[in-house]
Amino acid sequence: MIPIADNIPSRSKPIVNYALIGINVALFLWELKLELVGKLSAFIQHWGIVPARISAVISDALSGENPAAWIALLMFSASLFWAMFLHSSFGQILGNLLFLFVFGKSVENLLGHRWFLLLYLLGGILTGIVQVWLDSTLTMPLIGANGAIASVLGAYFLSFPQAKIDTILPLVIVFIPIELPALFYLFWWFIQQMFYGIGSLNISGGVNPVGVGYWAHGVGLAIGAILVLLLKKRTDKKRTPEAKRTHKN
Repeated sequence: MIPIADNIPSRSKPIVNYALIGINVALFLWELKLELVGKLSAFIQHWGIVPARISAVISDALSGENPAAWIALLMFSASLFWAMFLHSSFGQILGNLLFLFVFGKSVENLLGHRWFLLLYLLGGILTGIVQVWLDSTLTMPLIGANGAIASVLGAYFLSFPQAKIDTILPLVIVFIPIELPALFYLFWWFIQQMFYGIGSLNISGGVNPVGVGYWAHGVGLAIGAILVLLLKKRTDKKRTPEAKRTHKN
């Protein structure tokens, strides 16, 4: 299923949403260039979230034996920011940016540019922190905007639970246009994350280095929902009449 648009009218240009999409695309093109010259692996290892590395530095810093560990922790913590703008495959970036394009504009119109940017960044950073806690021994870098996208989806589905999503349903060589409830997409997305998360577990109970932190995405959904609740008075004032009807019906 391919979402292409929702039925929530826009009041202004979602410039932050477009900018985030542009930044993600630009950095992915840079990744492709690095891959051609054999430098991508080192780049991802440096800027991706490596839970084992961060966990080791945290332990070193808390022990008090090496004050310089705090500086190292600050440097490695930068990966919590940059990792959300990097992607491991065409499938990952296309899926993330498609959902951001369809659902992000309505959330930005509702929250405003600054709060939307804060939501996106907070979602990406906090889900990264949770993933470090969940997979503290993982040595493969985790990258992707999945956590940030999850926070956008959490805000969207709490704000517009009755919205309709124009969708293309590919069946072999036939593409069928249909309209689906927004909540269906939340269910579909959540099931996907659970499926991928379960798939990342091996028989012995460890975690295979799949490079994407699926189990932390529920945190992203919660972040989006909580921020919308905290800004309820603000968002109620900014809803268009059509959006208010969509929210209440």
